[in-house]
Amino acid sequence: MFTLEQGKKLIELARHAIETYFEHKTLALELYKEFSEKQGVFVTLKLKGKLKGCIGFTEPTMELYKAVVRAARAAAFEDTRFKPLKKEEFNEIEIEISILTKPELIRVLRPEEYFKKIVVGRDGLIIKAGVYSGLLLPQVPVEYNWDVEKYLMQLCMKAGVPMDAWRNYPIHKFQAQIFAEENGKVVMK
Repeated sequence: MFTLEQGKKLIELARHAIETYFEHKTLALELYKEFSEKQGVFVTLKLKGKLKGCIGFTEPTMELYKAVVRAARAAAFEDTRFKPLKKEEFNEIEIEISILTKPELIRVLRPEEYFKKIVVGRDGLIIKAGVYSGLLLPQVPVEYNWDVEKYLMQLCMKAGVPMDAWRNYPIHKFQAQIFAEENGKVVMK
């Protein structure tokens, strides 16, 4: 678990990663070496309350500070669902960082068991259906007021597979510690 002060520093890192990209400057990564443990992370950008980009890494394959930089820049400039962030939009964005636990397979004998093994608001979900995959962060079903079944259906939709594919493919879950900018302040969600 990270403290609110550490969360503020990670948000600052994500913001500096985007800002230095715009300015073609080098990012002073040595200031963030305390975050050298490998960790999965997602960076979400919102512009005027609407999603502007969300990219990350589910598995702990790189040091957290490096993953935050890569994810922040990718969310700003490479999320194909949105146009790249413009420099004049930069000061208006709010950044959210979700630090993930390692995904674990939800073991079920029957698909209906998912309803008891998934907790909305706590569990993020991943489905892998052949070459297709989809991920939803734990805060997403809360924002849209979904129950577990709707959450599973939306997960399938995100993966580009039929909405009932959750009955036939393995589902993994993970949890996230979330830090977000809200009205100019960093909060822990």
